[in-house]
Amino acid sequence: MAATYRDAGVDLDIYAESMGRLPSLMHRTFSPRVLRNDGGFAGLFKLDFDGKLFARNYKDPVLVSGTDGVGTKLIVAQQTGRHRTVGIDLVAMCVNDLLCTGAEPLFFLDYVAMGRDDPDRLENIVAGISDGCVLADCSLLGGETAIMPDLYSTNDYDLAGFAVGVVDREKLINGQSISIGDRVIGLASDGLHSNGYSLVRKILRDASIDFDSHNDSLGGNVADELLRPTRIYVTAVKSIQSHYRVKQVIHGIAHITGGGIEENLDRILPKTMDAAVTQGSWPVPRVFTWLQELGDVETAEMRRVFNMGIGMTLVISPYYAASVMSQLASIGIDCFDIGEIIPGTGKVIMRDVAA
Repeated sequence: MAATYRDAGVDLDIYAESMGRLPSLMHRTFSPRVLRNDGGFAGLFKLDFDGKLFARNYKDPVLVSGTDGVGTKLIVAQQTGRHRTVGIDLVAMCVNDLLCTGAEPLFFLDYVAMGRDDPDRLENIVAGISDGCVLADCSLLGGETAIMPDLYSTNDYDLAGFAVGVVDREKLINGQSISIGDRVIGLASDGLHSNGYSLVRKILRDASIDFDSHNDSLGGNVADELLRPTRIYVTAVKSIQSHYRVKQVIHGIAHITGGGIEENLDRILPKTMDAAVTQGSWPVPRVFTWLQELGDVETAEMRRVFNMGIGMTLVISPYYAASVMSQLASIGIDCFDIGEIIPGTGKVIMRDVAA
């Protein structure tokens, strides 16, 4: 009998069905800058808008790019059969990094690798990616779905994302304008986001706690908390930029991911300055204290692995800090004054008690 691709684990008919479900999820994210190229081998995107009303009129545009994944949070999704929100995580991990330069996210591409083709599961995953792009105000311009039965187990899959943004060179945020006395403003996270899940899974495994179990300490289902999507901060940063069109009030931005505040905020600090961050100046979500108590994890390890309730930090001119916080609060974004910039050597100093 002649060998077929289906015999090898890839059914092209099912693959075609899967692909047929995706265009509508892409089209809902399109802006007027997208040049429709359905069925083409690459996505097309104009740098600026046609007409004067929405034109950006860039003077010296700089393209900004970033790529990331979701990590072992995918194992929770796969074992619970909940695939809708990890796509939001994928977009968030990429576009939040772009924001750290002051860039406006333009478009996003995804890569989905699966052990077997499953149209329903793929549609859920890409629907989440589409949701994330809507939240990030960027276009899902294209992607790739790879079916690799000998590389991935039947129900396994992995995700990777790639985002491109743009910022005018004179508006580029790179930490060089950070000054002594600047305030560190923390934007609240939505829990774990997409980091530390190898430790989370070990803690739960050692405690014999199932993902789908109810937990009184969390006030609900464990999986609901673990699969809470990463917050996308595009609206927050854009709001500040649009409110302060002339002055550059944001001197630095750090996306708080693996490594916590200490190992992310220090990446943007000048070598002659420290960021003194006051632990306890913001509410820590219950999921972190629950995990720490359950796994007997040292506080220093918690701070290094998790965001501990702060998903992004903004270093703001002290003259505008209160105004920026008021602006963010007016659009429903929880934020906290968590520290200040002081003379130092480019490190983050965690203070347990306010001076």
